[in-house]
Amino acid sequence: MAHRLTTCTYCGVGCGLYLETSDNRVIGVYPSVSHPTNQGKICVRGWHVHEIASSAERLKKPLLKKHGELEEAEWDEAFEFVAARLQQIRKRHGPDAIAFLNSPRCSNEDTYLLQKLARAVIGTNNVDQGSGVFCNNSIDVLLEMTGVAAASTSLADLAQSDVVVVDGVDLGRRMPTVGGAVIRAKLRGAKLMVIGTRRHRVAENADRFLQIRPGTEVPLYGAMAKVIVDRGLMDLGFVKARCRNYEDFLQQVREYDLLHAAEACGIPAEAIEGAAVEFAHARAATLLYSTSMEARSRDTIRAVVNLALLTGNMGKPGAGILALSEQNNLQGVCDMGMLPDRLPGYRRVDDASARAELETLWQAKLPSAPGLQAGSLLGNGADSHVKGLWVCQYDPASAAGLEETAGLFRNRELLVIQQLFMTEAARLADVVLPTTAYGEEEVSFTSTERRIQLAQKVIEPAPGLIPAWQQLTRVARLLGANWDYTSAAQVMEEIGKAVPFYSGASYENLEREYGRQWPCTKDRPLGTRYLFADNGTKFKFAAVPRPPQIANATEFPFRLFFGSSLYYWAQDVLVRHSETLKREYRVLWLDYPQGFVEINSEDAKQLGIRDGQKVRLRTEAAAAEATARVTPEVMSGTIFVPYFLREVEKKLLHNAADRSQLVPVRLEKEAA
Repeated sequence: MAHRLTTCTYCGVGCGLYLETSDNRVIGVYPSVSHPTNQGKICVRGWHVHEIASSAERLKKPLLKKHGELEEAEWDEAFEFVAARLQQIRKRHGPDAIAFLNSPRCSNEDTYLLQKLARAVIGTNNVDQGSGVFCNNSIDVLLEMTGVAAASTSLADLAQSDVVVVDGVDLGRRMPTVGGAVIRAKLRGAKLMVIGTRRHRVAENADRFLQIRPGTEVPLYGAMAKVIVDRGLMDLGFVKARCRNYEDFLQQVREYDLLHAAEACGIPAEAIEGAAVEFAHARAATLLYSTSMEARSRDTIRAVVNLALLTGNMGKPGAGILALSEQNNLQGVCDMGMLPDRLPGYRRVDDASARAELETLWQAKLPSAPGLQAGSLLGNGADSHVKGLWVCQYDPASAAGLEETAGLFRNRELLVIQQLFMTEAARLADVVLPTTAYGEEEVSFTSTERRIQLAQKVIEPAPGLIPAWQQLTRVARLLGANWDYTSAAQVMEEIGKAVPFYSGASYENLEREYGRQWPCTKDRPLGTRYLFADNGTKFKFAAVPRPPQIANATEFPFRLFFGSSLYYWAQDVLVRHSETLKREYRVLWLDYPQGFVEINSEDAKQLGIRDGQKVRLRTEAAAAEATARVTPEVMSGTIFVPYFLREVEKKLLHNAADRSQLVPVRLEKEAA
């Protein structure tokens, strides 16, 4: 029996754990007590992560569509088919008729080679990661305001925070290890402030819980900034020395009004004022928000960053911004350049000098025009110009819905899917390439706190299985590329040349402790616990206009809002193939087999609506039917629709691209 330290690959926390193996099987898991991220704690997903590798439903051989049916094939046959079809499409329609999409579950090595295949071999910037289909992330905002698209601090540094703000994310359900770290920070003396639309377990333990109406984050943060400015509580030394655009920000802040914000948010003015004063007086404060909250505009993220800059909460222990990546390698896939407008290291594709550096490294001419985003490939109004689509370890059907996915794939000339299991989307593919599972290969992932870690190989894969990075290498060679990678460690060596802040992240270095937080460079091989400690970094305030007041509609008194975060895990491909996790996350489906919308308990009582009752949601232009889940978690006057109720969303939003919009709605009981 053997034990091997590795990292969990379920969510973005990156907990350290040991895998227990016997007879080439992973038979158990236990957490690392000394790992700085989780310190001996793991969630239910971490305890059962090993069940995936031993699932009887794993794909073991390539599948090739022949006469309309997928049939087992040999690797050479599958690779040759893919390469020939890619060449045909590029010759007939041009390189931009091919696109590449991957999951934030993919390793750094897989992602790096996938986007390199697209750019250096095919000649297109049509690359994106799948979480961009239906949710906002904060990459552009953080690059604009701080210059770095990542968390500025570490989870371990929460122990040094005086105030911890949790904004809009249910840590208890989504990221329990982070939730535990937040609660421990409170027990050590930090003030815990929770802001959001839902009452959840962490909110119940907060010193301040500002339960606001959906979509009112901007007036809330704007009013808090106004209070800080009016009382002279800003850190003017930090602002003058390290920030620009302050005057424009200040002019915009003066337009906010505390009483108007209180009315918009649905909370007392003194609660907003008290929160602002408490935050400003903190020696060090940390703000946590989720990059996967789709009901959030970019202005809401700008408002969060503004508050951190105004109070000087950057570049010191216990302070900063923790942008939580809930998918396990969302940070890494973005670092690797799996973005249609950004090269590895977040350099713009239209930056000639950045392209020149990579052209020298890759010995290939690179395209300069930004590519198509994931939403253009899989969302509403998908781009029909794309004839070939390569999808790596991502299940489009779980995001877009099976019916929509089938329609989007119908006119493709080539659909390649790399996947562990036969998903509904994979059934539509021309080629399905099975991949290795957790514990069957040594690759790296980058967690939500910028920690680059190795997922160790502890067992041998089934005979004949090939890791995804090797599959990409084989196809690239057939397309004429001189790729000679023989190990994932060799790929990481090249990543260090393409991504400057990974230059010190060799496998030898990553194996020494618990990974390294980037920037991990040759002159800083131990990594960086928190960013911006030097005084050279200049930040930029964003002037966020005060949003118009939303008028109360007596005929449609409720505000409907949509969200993907809360119930994501029940739809996850890996969860669906772990018997323990499937039972754990499907509990609600026993009571609501058709799904549900959530209504506040007091609102339901006034309307005479019972839990589990059929209801009708009616807007001015449309109506949809659903089942009511009555709960005190949602705020009075709001109705929450989990993202998997695609039919409800489609009817009420009319396929609108902006799913963050708030919809005035009336709730009616269905006739018995």
